[in-house]
Amino acid sequence: MRVVVVGGGIGGLALGAGLRRRGFEVAVFDRDTDVAATGGYHITLDERAQSALTDLVEPKVMQRLLASGSALRLRERDAFWDRRGRLLGHGPDLSDSASIDVDRITLRMLLAEAVGDGLHLGCNVSGVGHDDHGAPRVLFTDRAPVSADLVVGADGTHSVVARHLAGGPTNSPAGIIGFSGRTLRRDLSPGEQQRLGPRSGLAIGPRGGALYIGFLDPVGNTALDAPELRMSVTTGPTYIWGAMFPESTSTDSLRVLRGGELQAALLGRFRERGWAAHTLEVIAQADPHSVAGFRFNAASTRAEDLAPWPAGRITALGDAVHATPPTAGMGAGAAIRDAAGLLTHVSAAADGTSTLNDAVHHFEAGMRRRGSEVLTLAMKTVRWILATDTTLGAAATVVSTPILAAAARLRH
Repeated sequence: MRVVVVGGGIGGLALGAGLRRRGFEVAVFDRDTDVAATGGYHITLDERAQSALTDLVEPKVMQRLLASGSALRLRERDAFWDRRGRLLGHGPDLSDSASIDVDRITLRMLLAEAVGDGLHLGCNVSGVGHDDHGAPRVLFTDRAPVSADLVVGADGTHSVVARHLAGGPTNSPAGIIGFSGRTLRRDLSPGEQQRLGPRSGLAIGPRGGALYIGFLDPVGNTALDAPELRMSVTTGPTYIWGAMFPESTSTDSLRVLRGGELQAALLGRFRERGWAAHTLEVIAQADPHSVAGFRFNAASTRAEDLAPWPAGRITALGDAVHATPPTAGMGAGAAIRDAAGLLTHVSAAADGTSTLNDAVHHFEAGMRRRGSEVLTLAMKTVRWILATDTTLGAAATVVSTPILAAAARLRH
């Protein structure tokens, strides 16, 4: 059985690695020319995502991942602040958490190594269809078409494959514009280093403004003490922050800015909303080259709305199906779980215990449930942020525990 995967992000590479490990003929095509040139800064992998990865990659790859990951159990409890930096509450106790944070670049490089020569970079996919024999076929702008027994779209929010299957977009803007950057902890003043601490947190202000500050330390808080296996691109305590504003004409205009110009505009936007100067230090001291903007997109939270097509020999997974805002820290993990689920069912088809169409049908049923779960959690936080269009005041101190927990787990 030959499988072609469109998209070399986390989900596509995880699937490619798993297929290769099981002995399938697999080709993963991605438009990027360098796997390290990827958006995003770090992602959270919970116990379910790590378990799925264990099924997809060799044990040595998992060891390298853990040696390059930052263990949540070694952090202090996440914090919740107002726009003046006043502590309003804490997130859940993390001491028993098996979750890790890892650089997106690090994880993508590890998975790319596992796919090996099955990964083809610099390939622009223009569409999908079927060849003269009825086999699924992938079309390119710059190379000959490629046919396969199964084609899987793992090409993200603006998926060519999922759009073909659904007959249109599979997601829409969620109402929030996000901006992110990296700041070394040592570049902050002693006061801010102490306030932020070795933990992640979220601050909410009036008119829907929010600032997430994630703590990443894959050396001091490593999940596995094996320096010889470490390959994290982050080598010291770092805050990965994400600023959020409700989408509007004025905030949308910020997306065309880059680097220091965008950094200055963000600081101005927060100051206009009355944020205390010290709470903005994490933005002001960021590496200007790391500052970027992006739109939050989301699919429907209803399972029955996801993958709205009959099961066949072309399918999709991850954000191509259930595009998820980063407000629950579960999008990448869900894509990895999708990959593991598809591998299990496709293996059954290869063994002759299932037809390929039935295998895809069962995979898509499980993917719909996973997608609905993570989207429901992520969208609760999005709606909560959007609802703070007036000063929070005392209301912030009575935020329900599930919402606070979701907010505190926000990742980029």
